[in-house]
Amino acid sequence: MIDLAFRIDDIVCEPYAAVPQLTARLEISEHSGEKVHALALRCQVRIEPQRRGYDAEEIAGLADQFGPRERWSQTLKPFLWMHCSTVVQGFSEMALVDLPMPVTYDLEVTASKYLHQLGIGEVPLVFMFSGTCFIQGSSGFGVEQVPWHLEDSYRMPVAVWRECMDQHFPGSGWLRLNRDILAELTRYKADHGLTSWDSVLERLLSRERVGEP
Repeated sequence: MIDLAFRIDDIVCEPYAAVPQLTARLEISEHSGEKVHALALRCQVRIEPQRRGYDAEEIAGLADQFGPRERWSQTLKPFLWMHCSTVVQGFSEMALVDLPMPVTYDLEVTASKYLHQLGIGEVPLVFMFSGTCFIQGSSGFGVEQVPWHLEDSYRMPVAVWRECMDQHFPGSGWLRLNRDILAELTRYKADHGLTSWDSVLERLLSRERVGEP
């Protein structure tokens, strides 16, 4: 029976990806002496927000997500960030693998909303592994499942996520709007001869500040 172990060595921003992507440098070791012919690996990545501290600005920014600070003992719970997968080629004893981690800047997504509010420090992650392992033994090929209890923790610097977002969306963020509201904003933009969505929102916000209808 295979005896696998997983360890995250590093997480980096993938510089040449067409869409935002992080890459986890993953070390896989096999301790039973079996030769792994191939491994169809799956991974669930979860964020554990209760495992780090927050400054006053972060606490204010996260109030919309977790409520006031006094309620965080009940609301600050681990949540899913993503599912990712890769196919690992055959190896004996140990393999170094790049695990693709596609990410988004959609602020309607819980993880993006959370990460957007972080200033500095680290993001506590847990990688929970599963998948199918194909074994090449003396009597032929066998198939075994990766045990569900295999996991590894990693503290990813917030700067790595920001680097990835800045690479694809420099100085920008994303908002999802109702189609009817978007249509009204489009008409407003045309009626006032505005050239960008930033100028539309700046005009509306300035009117709100001075109390115009």
